[in-house]
Amino acid sequence: MTRHGGIAALALAAALLTACAPAAEPTSSPSAAPSAPASSSPMPSAPASPPPSALVPDQRRVVAEDLVAPWSIAFAGDRALVSERDTGRVLEVMDGATREVGTIPGVQAHGEGGLLGLAVREEHLYVYLTAGAENRIERYELVGEPGALELGARETILGGLPAAGNHNGGRIAFGPDGMLYATVGDAGQPDAAQDRESLGGKILRLTADGEVPADNPFAASLVYSYGHRNPQGLAWAADGTLYASEFGQDTWDELNVIEPGANYGWPETEGVAGRDGMADPILQWRPAEASPSGIAIVGDTLYLANLRGARLRAVPLDDPAAAVDHLVGEVGRVRDVALAPSGEVWILTNNTDGRGAPRPGDDRIIALGLR
Repeated sequence: MTRHGGIAALALAAALLTACAPAAEPTSSPSAAPSAPASSSPMPSAPASPPPSALVPDQRRVVAEDLVAPWSIAFAGDRALVSERDTGRVLEVMDGATREVGTIPGVQAHGEGGLLGLAVREEHLYVYLTAGAENRIERYELVGEPGALELGARETILGGLPAAGNHNGGRIAFGPDGMLYATVGDAGQPDAAQDRESLGGKILRLTADGEVPADNPFAASLVYSYGHRNPQGLAWAADGTLYASEFGQDTWDELNVIEPGANYGWPETEGVAGRDGMADPILQWRPAEASPSGIAIVGDTLYLANLRGARLRAVPLDDPAAAVDHLVGEVGRVRDVALAPSGEVWILTNNTDGRGAPRPGDDRIIALGLR
């Protein structure tokens, strides 16, 4: 078992008692989990007071609406950019309205593929997209002033990533080290996740120009971690620890601490397995309960957007098993979550992608207050 195994065992044990919303909020009951692995350490308990940077779900406002299968939020200064998976559009959010910055050429939406993750660095927008038989990462110049942003010159910085109707991964984000990280799903080929020569089922680390960093864990390889099924969330804590959320298959969805060169088990393991040489998650739950996508860290709390299960989960980093759920069934499926420059938590609903039940005005960006 890796050094995360003990943390995972504790988290699994306490997860039997958590993943429910506070009593003041209407919630649905989570699915039952089996008995946790035995542990000689005491079970962590829920904190006596809300975790730092806790949500105030009743303090909410609609930032934008009438989005079409939105997937990712990124900020260029104080201006939000949003990707639409099926239309290929990048939208600028301004004063409760949106305008089109541009349409990414070559996007071919199919199943879970299309225009997926966004990331901004300096004067450039990075996009993760599905184009026929491949996923790729492109970089565009961002030109113009806020309120009139446009896409300039385009450059493909990484192509040939595996693509399929599902398991495309798609999240991209710059880490505190200045490197670009990308989640790549197994594209329906589970064995690729254990093959370090394949980029499927991996978290990748690359320079802003698409090159292999000299300090990557495997020589001349973009692979940062492997053994993933369909990771879709990336976020860093203040101490530099990288977290990732991952869709499981039939048994467990996962929240993982990502270490360079680590193997996260898929398809040989799913959830906490205690197998030598494979990293266990710090938290797991049934896929029917809360299938995860984007994540964001605010202070000591990780916020986890969930599609199936239609909720926003708040995970205290010092006690992951004390997680609580918010907005259960209130706004539908939640694809992404981000900390806005305003100091609010923004969530991106995802009810118009063919798997949700759209309501008038869907899809939306909703801002939530913090205390």
